[in-house]
Amino acid sequence: MDYEIFKEKDISKKEAIELLKNPENFFDTLKLADELRKDICGDVVTYVNNANIYFTNICESGCKFCAFPHEKGTIDKYYMEPSEIAEKALWAKNNGATEVTLMGGIVREIDTYMQADIIKKIIEKTGYIDTHAYSPFEILVGAESAGLDVKEAIKILKEAGLHTVPGAAAEILNDDVRKIICPNKIPVKDWVKVIKELHNQGIKTSSTIMYGHVEEPKHIVDHLFLLKEIQEETNGFTELITMSYLHKNTPLYTSGVVSSGASGDYDLLITALSRIILKDTIPNIQAPWVKLGIKLSQISLRCGANDVGGTLMGDEVSEAAGAEEVSMTKNELRNSILAINRIPKERSTTYDILD
Repeated sequence: MDYEIFKEKDISKKEAIELLKNPENFFDTLKLADELRKDICGDVVTYVNNANIYFTNICESGCKFCAFPHEKGTIDKYYMEPSEIAEKALWAKNNGATEVTLMGGIVREIDTYMQADIIKKIIEKTGYIDTHAYSPFEILVGAESAGLDVKEAIKILKEAGLHTVPGAAAEILNDDVRKIICPNKIPVKDWVKVIKELHNQGIKTSSTIMYGHVEEPKHIVDHLFLLKEIQEETNGFTELITMSYLHKNTPLYTSGVVSSGASGDYDLLITALSRIILKDTIPNIQAPWVKLGIKLSQISLRCGANDVGGTLMGDEVSEAAGAEEVSMTKNELRNSILAINRIPKERSTTYDILD
């Protein structure tokens, strides 16, 4: 296969699957992705100074890839009131964060009006901090609980001050795969519907892919092509986050459905393939250090990625699934970028450069 042709020509689904399946092409694939990255993004590597706020560990969705949530009634369950969440956001801002990401489970009692109240309380308490909140699944459930359609719900959230949304709950955008790993989660058509409505109302979102479990190469390729199609229509994605499935402690692993997560080789291939398919359609590709470890993230920056994620100030979901490190200081993250002779730049949630 002539790899150089993909600098000018868009890769087909068939060709993309072949790149993912054929290990003989491994280094050529990584090299092509790195050259595309350099042409599109240069040598700047971005990161965000952020904190995750886990407002509850109760979740009704029962995803098989997750080790974090607890059922209602367990001794160690917790649920924060909006004022408590706002206090956490203020703490994050006072410690240098420019972004907080609200993380939690699916709880039917948290409707659109409560979601909006949380956003308002954060803004009132902090003056302002980028609040990255509510996945498409949370928005859909919140709307249903409030008796609203999705369009109305998103309008209320926007008026409350919501500007960006994490493109989580995507996992793999294939309903057959989802029946195995997250049978109670939002189906593909509804995820796409919510994402497009967010973009249509001017709310930017990230996009994600979670791989390394039961999916096949064609599922990954279809997922990436669907994201590209949405972006060409709406231009609403700020980035793609490639998330390697952390298998320890998760039901998929403990029940024997999977034997492990992705290999390091596969992590690099997914990053590279994402760049080759998306090119500058979604120009920012994040190799999150909390999922890969900082050393593999550094290598990923030579395989198509141009962003390493955030300082995080704690990531309880990754920690519960077996991640060894869940936060880094700003200086540690910058130094890890400088160590590979790249240029670190702090960014906002929407990729405005802050330093």
